[in-house]
Amino acid sequence: MATKRIDLPPGVLQPRDAVLNMAPYSPPTGGRAGKVRLDFNENTVGASPKVIEYLREHLSEAGLAIYPEYSEIKQELAEFFGVEPDDFILTNGTDEAIQVLVNTYIDDGGEVLLLRPSYAMYRFYSEVASAGIREIPYRAQKLAFPLEELLDAIRPSTRAILIANPNNPTGTGTSRAGIERILEKATNAAVLIDEAYYEFSGVTALPLLNDYPNLFVSRTFSKVYGMAAMRLGCLFSQSGNVDFLHKAQSPYSVNTLATLAAHAAIQDKSYIERYVTEVLAARELLYVGLEKLNIGYYESKANFVLFEAGSRAIAVRDELRRRGVLVRDRSYEIPGCVRVTVGTRDQIRRFLAELEQIW
Repeated sequence: MATKRIDLPPGVLQPRDAVLNMAPYSPPTGGRAGKVRLDFNENTVGASPKVIEYLREHLSEAGLAIYPEYSEIKQELAEFFGVEPDDFILTNGTDEAIQVLVNTYIDDGGEVLLLRPSYAMYRFYSEVASAGIREIPYRAQKLAFPLEELLDAIRPSTRAILIANPNNPTGTGTSRAGIERILEKATNAAVLIDEAYYEFSGVTALPLLNDYPNLFVSRTFSKVYGMAAMRLGCLFSQSGNVDFLHKAQSPYSVNTLATLAAHAAIQDKSYIERYVTEVLAARELLYVGLEKLNIGYYESKANFVLFEAGSRAIAVRDELRRRGVLVRDRSYEIPGCVRVTVGTRDQIRRFLAELEQIW
């Protein structure tokens, strides 16, 4: 990328060209308290009560004074996910998983394949690393996963492919067979399958871990587990790869509160099952409601749905916010589209009622 020179204010140090050329990422996270949170794909009712109970019982002044220890929680998580403790690292949310993978495998100018649109942090960390980025668009009409187009784009020089499955913000994805085709074609690349919304789709690449040395899978506790404030994720791969991931990661990036919360969260499987069942029912309710209003939408495998608001996308978002319901404008990358998180059926009924008033 050509050097971009601009006049900086006095006292401002010239950054690297990669940072200078980046667009800032500023998610609208302020002023959300007390509103119906259908904007960030979070768990809309909160973490399991057992998480809070466990934290209250196990937090202590002495425990907060020492650096985190991971061996016990890694053993528990390994059993929970059906892998070995040496097959993954703990990360500070999925964001750090992406950062560590990029830092481990991408040199200056290294080729990274991304889909468009997709999770913004894939491009963010690739740009910081001065990667050479190529993007493959989701298919028009239904925003279907562009499997054949992606396969055609893979070259021997491709160093990483970063995929959300299902994808944010489209809600669409590919099958395990599709993932295998990508892995078999991209033998020189680190292939990340980000499964932040796995619980809603049921499609996972984790069982393929031992078969493909170029496979990396990430999971997060920020979505269905309701622990976005804790910033906890996992990045899985074969143990030989994990050794190198450890070298590119700071030693204490995951805090003790997050590991304590994870211990309780994975014990309460029924809570997660109930929440997923509720979301899937609410998603169907949302489809029916949008159809009654004659509003187009894209079918989703995740806990969010894109709907078509046309030229009114931003106005609809702002008016819903004024009425206490938060949704996310995505018209800057998918013209006319707004994304709504699927929470409970009551929350979706509230959303539909407010939308009907302004539609």
